Amino acid sequence: MESKYFYSPEAQTDTVFAIIGRPWALLLGWLVLINLVTFFVFGFDKLQAKRKEKKESIRRVPEKTLLILSAIGGSVGALIGMRVWRHKTLHKKFRFGVPLILALQIILPFGLWLYWNVIRVS
Repeated sequence: MESKYFYSPEAQTDTVFAIIGRPWALLLGWLVLINLVTFFVFGFDKLQAKRKEKKESIRRVPEKTLLILSAIGGSVGALIGMRVWRHKTLHKKFRFGVPLILALQIILPFGLWLYWNVIRVS
């Protein structure tokens, strides 16, 4: 008698999916997680910036870290964090850099999809 809750893989790829999950679900989970983290890191840095005015020993989040978080998938969270927290909006590096990163994160996968599914097939 086979339990309907037990997953028995049929092929090698099913074994991988049973262990790590579906690739699109993993990607979606990663994007949600990294965008939430980036949003709150922007907020934390804004809080630290306000606190630093009163006490000089406060440590801030480096700009490099904020840009790296944007580059590894958190660009939407960075843009929303910049608007909500009103943080880093006057820095050209962020005002132009983060939207550029987001544009690349949209255009590059679309270009690869276009190449693999339309151009290469023709």
